[in-house]
Amino acid sequence: MIRLLLVDDQALICQGLKAMLSVEADLQVVGTAENGEAALQQVEALQPDVVLMDVRMPVMDGRAATRAICQQFPAIKVLVLSTFDDDRYVADAMQAGAKGYLLKDMPPEELAQAIRSIDRGYAQFGPGLVEKLMAKVPEESESETISQTLSQLTPREQEVLHSIGLGLTNREIAARLYISEGTVKTHVTHLFDRLNLKNRAQLAIYANSVTRSNSRNSFQLAA
Repeated sequence: MIRLLLVDDQALICQGLKAMLSVEADLQVVGTAENGEAALQQVEALQPDVVLMDVRMPVMDGRAATRAICQQFPAIKVLVLSTFDDDRYVADAMQAGAKGYLLKDMPPEELAQAIRSIDRGYAQFGPGLVEKLMAKVPEESESETISQTLSQLTPREQEVLHSIGLGLTNREIAARLYISEGTVKTHVTHLFDRLNLKNRAQLAIYANSVTRSNSRNSFQLAA
């Protein structure tokens, strides 16, 4: 059972989401909150598995709440669910530690599946959002910075990074590279440290930026 906390300043949205998700046998809405400050209190009290977080709210917005939750409760995953597809909001959410960013107009069955994927460790993004993020990165500085950073990674770390970009879980990466799942976890931890990133979603975005950069740069990520 995946325990959910819904955070949105519109009561009607929370009620609708609760009704929609409660029909799923493996999803349980354990609480709701009307702003980020209330969400922090609910997270501490209820210990949900996944938090569905709105972006624009009074008292404490979604970005600040996401950052606080990810810092104080690293085992709890935050999935942003917003009406705004602005690349600034997406980038802010990822930097704060969110595991994904989806839009509220998505089909109910896709939202339920996205929650399951987030709970299993996958990153989830609405259509076109990753492309928007990548389009904002300056091409010249991106290529140079990526080449310098990747040159500091071992070939195995590059392989793991590439696999994360493909959306693979640690177990799937272990099978793909013929190494243990524990070794994969060690490499992922090293990638967080070397790339100064906080979560798997940020690694996936970085891996996609490498793929984009490779079309202009002779440095190739191990595949």
